[in-house]
Amino acid sequence: MSQPDHRERIVEAALAHVPFDGWSAATLAAAARDSGVAVSLARALFPRGGTDLALAWHARLDAAMAGALAAEDLAPLRFRDRVARAVMLRLSLAEREAMRRSLALFALPQNAPAGARAAWATADAIWRALGDASDDVNWYTKRASLGAVQAATALYWLADDSTGHQATRDFLDRRIAGVMRVERARARLRANPAARALLWAPMRAIGRIRAPAMRRDPPGGPTPAAPAPQAPRNGGARP
Repeated sequence: MSQPDHRERIVEAALAHVPFDGWSAATLAAAARDSGVAVSLARALFPRGGTDLALAWHARLDAAMAGALAAEDLAPLRFRDRVARAVMLRLSLAEREAMRRSLALFALPQNAPAGARAAWATADAIWRALGDASDDVNWYTKRASLGAVQAATALYWLADDSTGHQATRDFLDRRIAGVMRVERARARLRANPAARALLWAPMRAIGRIRAPAMRRDPPGGPTPAAPAPQAPRNGGARP
């Protein structure tokens, strides 16, 4: 059996233990036993224990969300409703207690960077599923804005007992409307000749920003290795 199969089995088995032991080393060991995977192999597959286990669970939800969206006809929806549909679908695929435990895990200072990367990956998965083709600074701002919206919505969803989570959907609509107001204000600013003249230099610099080659990497992620230095011609002598 391949390593991806082992990982999937462990993540699936872990969900029965997370409500009691959280995303922890104890959950990883119990999930390994339940799935028939050697504990030593499980620790090798998830070297940071519960943290890597939670990250794998989030990645699985992202993939499931993207697959479900691909099977839906979103064309009749306004774009803001497509975004809302993706966020709500992602939440509906998650076990609530597992989500609660993961948010608590990533709230710890030592796990905050991993949590930020997971949130960025989810925002990126949503934008890619919706066909985003931006390759400039908008690639970053879209994911940063959506990441903030989905984090706030997830916290609201955890306490929402309304029918069909309608209260969460209403909350999400208000957050998206707020982001759109900001975008409209930015558009008016760009259309203003005086503002364009004042902000010419910073806007020119921002215009040079491009999306990373590895689309899943957040800012500060892996960068291509620098090319190896070439030996000087003529044995190092001046030309």
